[in-house]
Amino acid sequence: MKSNQNRSDQPIDLFTPFELAGLRLANRMVMAPLTRNRAGPGGIPQDINVEYYRQRASAGLIITEGAQISERGVGYPSTPGIHTRGQVDGWKRVTATVHAQGGRIFLQLWHVGRISHPSLQPDGCAPLAPSSVLPEGEASTYEGPMPFVTPRSMALSDIAEVVEEYRQGAANARAAGFDGVEIHGANGYLIDQFLRDGTNRRTDLYGGPPESRARFLLEVVEAVTKEWDPGRVGVRLSPASAFNDMVDSDPQGTFVEVARRLSGRGLAYLHVVELVDTVASFDFEALRRAFDGSYMANAGYDLESATEAVRMGAAELVSFGTLFIANPDLPRRFAEGAPLNEPDFDSFYGGDERGYTDYPALVRTSHGITAPR
Repeated sequence: MKSNQNRSDQPIDLFTPFELAGLRLANRMVMAPLTRNRAGPGGIPQDINVEYYRQRASAGLIITEGAQISERGVGYPSTPGIHTRGQVDGWKRVTATVHAQGGRIFLQLWHVGRISHPSLQPDGCAPLAPSSVLPEGEASTYEGPMPFVTPRSMALSDIAEVVEEYRQGAANARAAGFDGVEIHGANGYLIDQFLRDGTNRRTDLYGGPPESRARFLLEVVEAVTKEWDPGRVGVRLSPASAFNDMVDSDPQGTFVEVARRLSGRGLAYLHVVELVDTVASFDFEALRRAFDGSYMANAGYDLESATEAVRMGAAELVSFGTLFIANPDLPRRFAEGAPLNEPDFDSFYGGDERGYTDYPALVRTSHGITAPR
């Protein structure tokens, strides 16, 4: 059933609180999941990560960077995990700090599938994927960019094992103090690889028509909702994005079917990356209509376009990526019409505090003028 929080007798905007399965969000501005490559050894969140999320706790909801559910799920250097005790303890410090600031935070559950490299795998073997389809491009490794390798097609036993890893990752997220989890089904990673026929060439129950290609995602959802109330579980999709060499012969048909099959489960939201670079156009409104819950829009939104989307009921929530990187106090800047910091793109991935925790917040001068610190 669609949210009734957009009824015409209840004018809303980005600053209107939102109820998410008993969780009150102070506003409808969500910090999108953002890979920053600054986790400590062993994929353990460290002091700098705690400070980074603390600074951005005024978001209605923070969705963390992707956290790998297993060693085989790793695809990039210095990214965090959620499969060891040390990682859980590291995330506990993050969630405690965000909650102390009055914030809400979900963990994004992540497995990159074929977008990895043997040097990042625990046994030095080929990465897992639904089918042995070599992606174009290069993997990010500790030795620098290296050509992708042909992945190993997952046996049924591999699929069952990875589904269980998602369940355990969800349980670990609860132990770490998160308010919920988001299943990463976007951006060309493992779940997305199952959904699209350009990467899924299987002829068993997990391949073929869209409803079969969606089976893996739905099994993951079922596993995760054994650990969390469905209202605390979101799913992210990127139906028309070519990132990580992704393609589908009929993205509209595929992802509308996926949205239908995610309906009726009481999920927290469907989080959609509204980039279009695989086809001439994509009807995101049709995707939204196919899903019976809250819709979170992402990609290129600013204050004006996000406000319009919420006001018109095109989205209940809007997530911001680059804007939250450069503006830790983004909700305040939006509320006051204050200037925005310029992002330093060179410091997005890897490094230290520069471009991570040193973006200035607003202060108010003795003359009542808002200025950067």
